[in-house]
Amino acid sequence: MDIIFLSEVKIQTRLGVPDWERMVPQTIVLDIEIAMPNSASCATDEIGDTIDYGVVVSRMRETLTENSFKLVEALAEHLCQLIISEFKAPWIKIKVAKPGILPGVKSLGVVIERGSKST
Repeated sequence: MDIIFLSEVKIQTRLGVPDWERMVPQTIVLDIEIAMPNSASCATDEIGDTIDYGVVVSRMRETLTENSFKLVEALAEHLCQLIISEFKAPWIKIKVAKPGILPGVKSLGVVIERGSKST
């Protein structure tokens, strides 16, 4: 299986349980692994034969500007389902980190996987 990865993607969004925390966008950090639906791009060298990671990042920024979430878990699930449905990824692993939100804690967040890795 071939995997595209995006490391330390910084995106502004509204996220948090208390209402005041969702009033102003804050930066989250994403680490993402996306299984490619096929390996054709390795032979063809054509962007149309792979998942265009620039489009993926643009789409994530767009959806996180339009939506707000209380929980990092819900945000992570939203992104997973978006990438699976819109980009036909058979498997995705995403880490969502919310940096500096608690005193003495560098970041907090979740890691979730969806789909099947057996492609």
